Amino acid sequence: MPEPRAFWVDEQFDREHGAGGRGRYEAEVLRRIDEFADTWDDIAPVAFAATAWRVASELSPGFVRWHRRIISASCARSPWDGSMVCAVTVASRWPAELTWTRQWQRDRGWHDWPQMFGQFTTPTEQDHTRRPHLRALLQVEAPVPLDDLPPAPAGPDDDVISAARRAVVVLARELNDLLAPMIGQLDAGVPADS
Repeated sequence: MPEPRAFWVDEQFDREHGAGGRGRYEAEVLRRIDEFADTWDDIAPVAFAATAWRVASELSPGFVRWHRRIISASCARSPWDGSMVCAVTVASRWPAELTWTRQWQRDRGWHDWPQMFGQFTTPTEQDHTRRPHLRALLQVEAPVPLDDLPPAPAGPDDDVISAARRAVVVLARELNDLLAPMIGQLDAGVPADS
C-alpha cells in the first residue's frame, strides 16, 4: 500500500480559483506583504519561510493542504537558536493501554473522534451534553531542515511571490517526509511489530 501524503501544495485549485490572472496564494502574499517586512534581507531564510507558510495555511481552503488526521501545523523560528521548527497536531486512536479493556469506561459510552466525510471533527455542543468524548492527540515538535529554503528577499520589490511559493513547497516536502510514515502507520491501525 502506498504511503499517504501528509502535506502537499494544491497548485491546481490555487490557479483555478484565482482572480485577475493570479493564483489565490500570490494574491494573498501581495495583500499581506506587510507581514513579511521584518524578514527582508535576513541572512537566514527562517522567518520569511515561516511567514510564507502561515499565509499559505491560513487561506481557506489552504494553499498547503494536509492529511485528514492533521489538525494543525505551524512552522516558526526557534527562540533557542534561530533554526526552523514545526509543531503539528495529529488525531490518533486511543492509546493501547485504554483499548485492551473497557473496564475504565464504566459503561459511560465513551466516544473517540467523531468523523464527517472522513474528516476528524470536534464534537458538537449537543454531543458534549449526551456522552463523554476522549480524543487522543499527538503533538509533534521537530526541527525542519533549511537546506533547500530560498533566501529571504531583499524587499517587497524583490521576487517575493516566487520565494514564498518555493518556501512553502520546500516546507510541505520536508514535513511530508517527516510525518507521512507516521500517518501511514496510524491509518493502518496495526502495531508496527505485528
